[in-house]
Amino acid sequence: MESKQRFVQTYVFSAIGVVGMFVLLVALNVICRGVSKRIDFTAEKLFTLSQGTRGILAKIDTPVTVRFYYSKDATQMPVFLKSYAQRVEDLLKEYREVTKGNLVIQKFNPTPDSDAEDAAHLDGIYGQQIGIGGDEEIYLGLAVSCLDQTVAVPFLSPERENMLEYDITRAVYRVFHAKKTVIGVMSSLPVMGQRANPMMPSPQGNQPPWQVITELKQDFDVREIPTETEEIAKDIDVLLLIHASNLSDKTLFAIDQYVLRGGKLLAFMDPMSLIESQQQNNPMSQFQQPKQGSSTLGKLLDAWGVQFDTDKVVADLEYLTQFNSQGRPQVVPTALSLHSSAIASDDPATSQLNSLLFMFGGVFDGDAASGLTKTILLRTSERSQRVDKFMAQMGGENIVKDFKSESRSQALAVRLVGKFKTAFPDGAPSEAKDKEGEKKDEAPKADSLKASEQPSAVVLVGDSDMLFDHFCVQAQNFLGQKIVSPMNDNLTFVQNLVEHLSGDSNLISIRSRGAVARPFTVVQKMKADAEQKWKDQIKVLEDDVAEAQRKINELQRQKSSDQKFVLSKEQKETLENYRQKETATKKELKTVRKQLRREIDSLENKLKLANIALMPVLISLGGILLAIIKRRRMVRK
Repeated sequence: MESKQRFVQTYVFSAIGVVGMFVLLVALNVICRGVSKRIDFTAEKLFTLSQGTRGILAKIDTPVTVRFYYSKDATQMPVFLKSYAQRVEDLLKEYREVTKGNLVIQKFNPTPDSDAEDAAHLDGIYGQQIGIGGDEEIYLGLAVSCLDQTVAVPFLSPERENMLEYDITRAVYRVFHAKKTVIGVMSSLPVMGQRANPMMPSPQGNQPPWQVITELKQDFDVREIPTETEEIAKDIDVLLLIHASNLSDKTLFAIDQYVLRGGKLLAFMDPMSLIESQQQNNPMSQFQQPKQGSSTLGKLLDAWGVQFDTDKVVADLEYLTQFNSQGRPQVVPTALSLHSSAIASDDPATSQLNSLLFMFGGVFDGDAASGLTKTILLRTSERSQRVDKFMAQMGGENIVKDFKSESRSQALAVRLVGKFKTAFPDGAPSEAKDKEGEKKDEAPKADSLKASEQPSAVVLVGDSDMLFDHFCVQAQNFLGQKIVSPMNDNLTFVQNLVEHLSGDSNLISIRSRGAVARPFTVVQKMKADAEQKWKDQIKVLEDDVAEAQRKINELQRQKSSDQKFVLSKEQKETLENYRQKETATKKELKTVRKQLRREIDSLENKLKLANIALMPVLISLGGILLAIIKRRRMVRK
């Protein structure tokens, strides 16, 4: 009877405990419902406001209004957009907490023919159609205003969630900085866009500006500068060169004087421009003057103590990229997928970059001239080699086969800071001609600068193709809108550098969190090591093939005309030896590949085990340990 009573008491107390726990959880949920606090366990703290955002918000001394437009009652609003809208609202609450009341959030639910819809249209936010034939429009955007300045984010797409903090902070930043930094862009490529010429045969459609220009225009006043210019305007804050090829001495002199005046220069040069090569293959290009496919700064680099080889591109077995070509993987060692180990981690412009794609670029040599400090921003691994441009066009397998590492890291991007000296000590170059038509030098101009009075900065990057849309962004059609999302940090790289050179680095740390890549560096190193083994084995095999063929040809020349189609005994022995060597080498290659696959599979299985099974195992062990401890306590009682 007593045991039965204890049994009933145990179940009654358990039921009361379960009900009490349920009531407690409901109460906690109700109490904490109005509190917006999150714990961020990600390594990069992706869901915590960055220091850049906090720095910008800390400077707010005037009330800022954020109008958040969200069609929460729309019957056609997809569930995933409702969830995303809640995440946006949670993030805005964190903004409000950081500003301590200086940021006011207003929420609107635009419905057809409502005041909220009219307000959205006035702020530049318009509804998007859902589905085909639907009359209802949905709104998911925001507008930031302060005094008479308003900046809108027309549509908050989940496709750009990794850039959400940057988009909002940039809007807040822009309402306080109405006057934009002026960026001058000089390029031999149609980076600013191009209109179709109706006078040309088979005219192509209008080409929009490159995405890098579109992004820069959101924050800066971007102006195009012709490659034939002879003077850089004084109001240009940063001069951006994107494959500016075949520059004349007069243009180089204009750039030289611009830097000596204290102007900031960012130059993306290229030993072999893939984009220019494509233009050369375009039927319309037959009406244009052929170009060399390379770009450099010539005399300016010499004066700065830097060399840039335009005859070779760099290949790297550790950072090589694998593309899919016609359904088959193709290894391209001249397309470098750079990760954190190749990027300067202690520089504010690059410290938070994770992945860059560097296409058929070149490297920089030299220790910089006296008075200048050189900083390497991007570098290759020690398993790199410069290859001729002709070899680079032959395919990645040929490069891997004949690869000979230079056993040293090489600079892909450098920054020069200090007082620069002119590359034109005799003054501006002249094109005056004498009576015989020969060019003759004029007297140097008295107002030409010989050295900079104040320190300036120049950033040199050995590739320009990395800024082409195909290599840095992917575009998708979302609800009738073109949504562009980054594939890597290429655009972030150039935006960071422009902002860094213009003296404003608040947005750098925010944007750099946009595209996070965690490459399996151990796997990449294993593959690179295996590629080296394969290369050596394949080289031996091909040498054996060439040697056997040489002997066969030599014996063939020694035969008489009546024995032309008959193999001699020596030829048969040579062929048999070759076949035996070929069979043995192929078996060895097969063994190496199996070992490589086994090692990679083992590593992947360990990672899967750690990611999937480790936490449940730890919880189970914790539960078992807790049960054992309770059991022992009960025994002691």
